[in-house]
Amino acid sequence: MRRLHLNPYLLLTLASLFWAGNMVMGRGLRADLPPVGLAFWRWVVAFLCVLPLALPHLRAQWPLLRAAWKQVVFLGVFGVGLYNTLAYAAVQHTTATSASLLNSFIPVATIALAFVFLGKRLSRAEALGVTVSLAGVLLLIARGRVDTLLGLELNAGDMWMLVAVLSWSIYTVGLQWRPQAVHPMLQLAAFILVGLIMLAPVYVWEIAAGASIHVHTGSVLGILYAGVMAAFLGFLCFNMGVAAVGPSVGSLFIHLMPVFAGILSTLLLGERPAWYHYAGMALVLGGIVLTMRRPSV
Repeated sequence: MRRLHLNPYLLLTLASLFWAGNMVMGRGLRADLPPVGLAFWRWVVAFLCVLPLALPHLRAQWPLLRAAWKQVVFLGVFGVGLYNTLAYAAVQHTTATSASLLNSFIPVATIALAFVFLGKRLSRAEALGVTVSLAGVLLLIARGRVDTLLGLELNAGDMWMLVAVLSWSIYTVGLQWRPQAVHPMLQLAAFILVGLIMLAPVYVWEIAAGASIHVHTGSVLGILYAGVMAAFLGFLCFNMGVAAVGPSVGSLFIHLMPVFAGILSTLLLGERPAWYHYAGMALVLGGIVLTMRRPSV
């Protein structure tokens, strides 16, 4: 990965694309894949993907990893154990409009946490980019109507999504304290292992409560997509991108998720985009371009 010198903005864009596909899949299969079960098995798949790439570094870097065990547990709990599980639980009880709107506030929450804990301030161009991009997200989700936003009401699912947003924002800021001397693959494997240990007893409770995965071709393919593309590749791209550009700018690319979700829904579900789709996408992309501008010297 390091030899390829991949552009961090490309990595962050790919992460948002993979995660948008995961949202589309999760909603389509929510009747067959209960939230904790989907989260658990997606991370099992991701762990199997990353393990062969992590093991060669384990012996040499074990002392470094062990010394940073607090950071590893922290990031594994918030990034792997909590966010996706809470998001999957949220869409069981709330509308897609509410969930997408709340998820789009991740950059705002991340910027606030980065300011409080890291003292990081946005440049004028970055602040303008965040504002423009967020306006595009609101336009997309409101479908061009103010009364849609005003009519939103928080329910139990929305509250779960708010906690998920906070969890991901904490993880994004917390990446600044990751064990930087440890290879990214070994880091990711350690985070996933912590998350699986956390999810295992909750998964047992979910099964005991009567929720089970309905096994068929679609559900298996959904778990594989969630594990390989969204979890393994998505996290790897996001972690590397944030390491290069910082949490405030990196989290802004979350705004691309509703854009990609709209495109994927058009291609896969046959939905026809309206004017507000194009306008919202233009604002989102324009806002991201603004954050990437370098100040003139």
